[in-house]
Amino acid sequence: MEIYRQSSYAVEERVQDLLSRMTLQEKVGQLNQRMYGWDAYAFEKGELVLSEAFKAEVATGGGMGALYGLFRSDPWSGVDYSNGINAAGSGAAANKIQRYMLEHTRLGIPVLLSEECPHGHQALDGTLLPVNLAAGSTWNPELMEEAYSKVALELRSRGAHLGLLSALDILHDPRWGRSEECYSEDPYLAAALTAAAVQGMQGTGEGDLASPDRIAVVLKHLCAQGAALGGRNAGPAAIGERELREIHLPAARAGAAAGAAGFMAAYNEIDGIPCHANERLLTDVLREEWSFGGVVMADGQAVDRLLALTGSHEAAAALALTSGVDLSLWDKSFSTLAEAVRLGLVEEVYLDRAVRRVLALKFRLGLFDNPFTDEARAASVVGSPEIRGLSLQIARESAVLLKNEQGLLPLLPGLSRIAVIGPNADRLYNQLGDYTSVQPEGSGITVLQGIRQHAPAGTEVVHAMGCGIRSSSEEGLAEAALLAAGADVAVLVLGGSSARQFGGVFEDNGAAVVSEGSPSEMDCGEGVDLADLRLGGLQQRLAEEVAATGTPVVAVIIQGRPHALEGIEPLAGALLCAWYPGPEGGRALAEILFGAVNPSGKLPVSLPRSSGQLPVYYNQKDPGRPRVYVDMPSAPLYPFGYGLSYTSFEYSGLTLSQPSIAASALQAGEEITVSVKVRNAGGTAGMETVQLYIRARESGITRRILELKGFRKITLAPGEETIVTFKLGFEELAIWNKNLKFSAEPCRVTVMAGGSSSETLLSELAVTR
Repeated sequence: MEIYRQSSYAVEERVQDLLSRMTLQEKVGQLNQRMYGWDAYAFEKGELVLSEAFKAEVATGGGMGALYGLFRSDPWSGVDYSNGINAAGSGAAANKIQRYMLEHTRLGIPVLLSEECPHGHQALDGTLLPVNLAAGSTWNPELMEEAYSKVALELRSRGAHLGLLSALDILHDPRWGRSEECYSEDPYLAAALTAAAVQGMQGTGEGDLASPDRIAVVLKHLCAQGAALGGRNAGPAAIGERELREIHLPAARAGAAAGAAGFMAAYNEIDGIPCHANERLLTDVLREEWSFGGVVMADGQAVDRLLALTGSHEAAAALALTSGVDLSLWDKSFSTLAEAVRLGLVEEVYLDRAVRRVLALKFRLGLFDNPFTDEARAASVVGSPEIRGLSLQIARESAVLLKNEQGLLPLLPGLSRIAVIGPNADRLYNQLGDYTSVQPEGSGITVLQGIRQHAPAGTEVVHAMGCGIRSSSEEGLAEAALLAAGADVAVLVLGGSSARQFGGVFEDNGAAVVSEGSPSEMDCGEGVDLADLRLGGLQQRLAEEVAATGTPVVAVIIQGRPHALEGIEPLAGALLCAWYPGPEGGRALAEILFGAVNPSGKLPVSLPRSSGQLPVYYNQKDPGRPRVYVDMPSAPLYPFGYGLSYTSFEYSGLTLSQPSIAASALQAGEEITVSVKVRNAGGTAGMETVQLYIRARESGITRRILELKGFRKITLAPGEETIVTFKLGFEELAIWNKNLKFSAEPCRVTVMAGGSSSETLLSELAVTR
């Protein structure tokens, strides 16, 4: 028996044996992921059959590296419950694909099934989580690791192998439509959540990828898409290497250190070099500096965009391959790699390098030893009460209470009537975000439904939409104001929407196509960028007319980006930022409104006052003196790390284990211990995120105003206090110095701890020679 078929041999030996048997065209086949998975099958008389297009693709490459989106469901793919693969049928579908690969190719190499899972599996019956901005608001990596482990279980039970996970984009311009896919504007917080996601989905052991509970993670996007000029999707990032290393690479580095199986290159360019052609990024940094040994996947049709540099598909493929891209996604260029070799545009050794990486991943996943999945398993795993409960808990912990004048929240018992008003009050898809699958009828809980379920007996709940997200129709305004006037409190549910519609227009890579000035209700998501961050349509007017009734207003903002809420904030006695809270969001928000849950979310991004104030992220470079605007405050409307509770927390006793430390001692592994006392001074149990920041000066380069260097989420009973400790060591105190070497440098450091970036205790530390 061939060595590659024998599990007793090491992965490297099996890869070498298999590679030595492959033709040039078979190698090219392993580097291609050209098909949309929904084109690989059809149903005939209720039975799934493989399409002729799928069979032709397999024949062309003598196999297939990966098949994208076999289970994907959404308006772009056109897949719903009438023509798609549900959980119960997914195992059989995956096995049929693999069986065909084994029986109709010379070498019998299994195919990787790759699936989107930016906030849960984008498939029929797949469990959705709140979007990444909401995950960032939890400041709870442990919770997210547990949730991601259940996402991995769902995917693997259906027969999938690769989970494409948004994690690496840092949100610097909230006009960008994909803001919802970012964890934070801060690299430290994003890195912590990225590592948690990788560990949750892949496990931490060497052989975990072969487990039926784990899946290989492909982290996207590498990198700096969140810094696109003008907030325009896939726009260039006007940053230098220092900004790249300080802000945009730490999450990727944390993912690599956690063992991520793959990275997806970004659409953008950095300093004139497209990421798919950036050998410095994809090879020198990723592989040589970080010792990453996995695969680099292209983004959808991105290699074909290199024709602007090369002039031909063959040359584009050669450029991407030699730069470090291993596996294509829907592009034509990689299918021409054999011709590129024959033309002398690329040496076959580069194909071998990439093929080794793809094959090694297949071996690590155990596909050569057991390419099939238990066909009955998914029906009992997908949508389990456990993962739905985790989605609910994330929604609870991600809601950020921004304002609560005179204790308006929680709502008091004895209210006779609550008016629930607004375009996001009763639209489930508006609270789910982009990359969302078609939902079964009756699933999920809207804010209106949650309030009706949790309202005390005898309380009437009335509802009016009032207006749309961006529509200019005034038809519902009068009804909304009338309902508000007759209520004890008005819950105003406003915000944005990433909900796609069947019949919409999409690019070949799935991005939504919108026209300039479009009044579409979809105003967020991939391809949907804004110039003005104020709420769209007539939402401001609706808020003004509801507030004018004199009825107390609670504003709940469901959004995929940090909107500018300066016009809304004065009208509301209480303001709650919910992001896109997922299918359980209505229940979670109702629990918070009625006091069953104490809000604990903290902002992972700064909330701007207006688009003209951008950039507003908290960790900008320290200018050394105030630089203000004439026409508005320079500070954000709400700062990074901010979030209120129904109780209050007091900080005291910030201490350092020593007042100074030598740079050489940091280099040798010594650390400073930081301690701070936190007390629940209120009458309600609550969770608090204790945050550690530094402000450094005199270190040879311009430093940032503040830098997050630690956080911990704790739970305290009324009157309870605890001492929270952090460590400041080399990783936290070293910098990319003036020679772009990561080293500890002498400097003065102000150490700060508190409940947000704007409310901290201070202590001084000297890093000496």
